Parts: sequence; structure tokens; C-alpha cells
Amino acid sequence: MRNKDKLPRVRNIDARKVVKEAYVYVILILVVVVLTLIKGEVGQRGNFLFWPNIAQILRASVPVIMVSAAFTFIFITGNIDLSVGSTVSLSVVFYSILVLNGFGFLPALLLTMVLGAVLGGINGLLVMQLRITPVIATLITMSAYQGVARYLVPKGISAIKSGDVLKMPEWMSDFSRQGIVDAEVSKVFKEISWAIIIAIIVIVILVIVQKRTVLGKYMSAVGGNRTAAELSGINAKKVVWGVYILIGVVTSLAGVIRSSNMSIGDPYTGIGLETEAIIACLLGGTVFTGGEGSVVKSVVGAIIIVFLTLGLKQIIDPYYQTLVKGIVLVLAVALNHVLTRERKMAQ
Repeated sequence: MRNKDKLPRVRNIDARKVVKEAYVYVILILVVVVLTLIKGEVGQRGNFLFWPNIAQILRASVPVIMVSAAFTFIFITGNIDLSVGSTVSLSVVFYSILVLNGFGFLPALLLTMVLGAVLGGINGLLVMQLRITPVIATLITMSAYQGVARYLVPKGISAIKSGDVLKMPEWMSDFSRQGIVDAEVSKVFKEISWAIIIAIIVIVILVIVQKRTVLGKYMSAVGGNRTAAELSGINAKKVVWGVYILIGVVTSLAGVIRSSNMSIGDPYTGIGLETEAIIACLLGGTVFTGGEGSVVKSVVGAIIIVFLTLGLKQIIDPYYQTLVKGIVLVLAVALNHVLTRERKMAQ
């Protein structure tokens, strides 16, 4: 045997595949570098990369990150949920009313999550049982849930908040703003609130559900080819319905965190959240038509959107921020289209 035959074979690295897998992380790094180097109207150049600043941004962005992570599931099944923003708004108002009327943290949290499950179940009913197109069905519920959120706020005031008679308890804001340890124990962990810890736990659970459970496999099968999935014995109705309920629960939990962060029940706080979730998922490479997606990459996409949104506030006027978001959405859709087309050609 010749010596060259004994040498180990070197695998050919597919550069295109590497780009597909890593591009969202590269974009995140570029965004952080650019925002760090640019000197904004507020603060000095380089302040963006400081840990206290990053932690503060993450605390404020937990709801967006959680909703985007859950939104990945509905995209994988080949459906969509435009009502997530209104679900957050209704959950914020509902939770604030419970807390303001004496409910403790755990009862208020559980009741709000039940509300989220009901709202998600209604979406599933309209889409799977009544066979209404997901865009139309969730557009209807988006308007309905937003209307209920506004109706629950008493006439004459803009939001549920502390007043002369009823006061919001201090623990409500501490849950989202206060660190899990004192500054004397750790300067790093004092910036991490319980809301961030819960968000991490939820994301880990969603990743496990997608990668390690039957539901995760069924979601991909239904989104990839629903007819073939049903012929193989998968109950597509139950799978999609269950995903809508799951999204409702996670979204309501995001509403609790947002309400705690603001210490107020604002019925308008969730407006536009569905757009940010869509952009985040598309940036993360989730296939719009279903069958494939990544919770982790959607989370990274959400962080990119949050960093851009909050970072741009220090650089450009609010009028141009919406324009930049629109450009990012167009680029995300175009990138997603290219990746989807190449996947189909490779099959």
C-alpha cells in the first residue's frame, strides 16, 4: 500500500453552506461593531458595547425575543400569527388589572397564561377548524384582541397604572428590572433580572421541543408537506392547533414581563410586535413557506432588531428609524427567498 493511501482524507468545506449557517451571527457582530464605533447624540463612542448598556437593552427586549422564538414554530408549520402583538397588549392590560386589584404574582401570572392559551386556541380554531386562511384569521383576532385590551382600560385614562386609591406593588417592577443578586455579590449578575432568566428558560424549552420531541418533528413534517404528513398518520390539525396555543402561552408570558418592566398596563404596547417577530424569524433563516427554522437563529435575529431599534435612537431621527426597519424587512425577505430557492434546487 502506498503512503499516500494512508493519509487521512480531508473533507471539502462547502463555503456556501457555512455562509448559510453563520450569516445571522455575522450580521449581529457587524451591528454591534457599527453601533459601538458610531458616536450618537447621547453618550460617547463605544458606550454601546459596555455590559450594563447591553444588559439594559436585553431587559427591555425580552418580550420581543420570546415572541420571536415562539413565532418560529408557527412559521415552521407553514402558518402565521399576526395577533401576537395584540395578545401581548391584552395580556399586559389583564395582568395589570389583576395585580392592581390585589392578586399576587403567581396567581396573576397563571391566569394571564391561561388567557394566552385561550387566545391562541381561538386562532387555532379559526385556522384549523373553520379553515380560514391564517393571515385573514389572525388579522381578525389581531383587531379583536386589541379592541378588548382598549375596552378593559377605564374610560378617561390611557392605561392601567397606580393611582390615589390603588397602588402597583413594588415587586411588579422588581421582577423585570432588579438583578437576581446584589451588586456586592456580582457586578455582572446584578444586571440580570428574573425576567431574563425566565426568557432563557423558555428559549431552552422551545429548542428542546423543536429538536428532541415528537411535536418538533411533526411541525417540520406538516410545514414541509402537509398532505404527506397526514398520509403518514400525523394529525395536522392537532399539531397546528397545539402550536397556536403554545404561542399564546409564551406571548402572554412576554406580556407579563413587559407589564412588569413598565409597571403599567398600556393597551398599545404590543402594536408592531408581530412585524419585529416576522423580521427576526426571516433574518434567522426560517422558511416562510414552512418546514424549516431555528429557534436560536430567530432569537439572534430578534436581538439584531432590538439593537438596531434602540441603537438607532441615539443616531438618527425617529422618522428614519421606521424606514431603516422597512429596509431590513425587505433585505430579510430577499435573503430568505434566496436561501429557500437554493434549498429547493438542492433537493
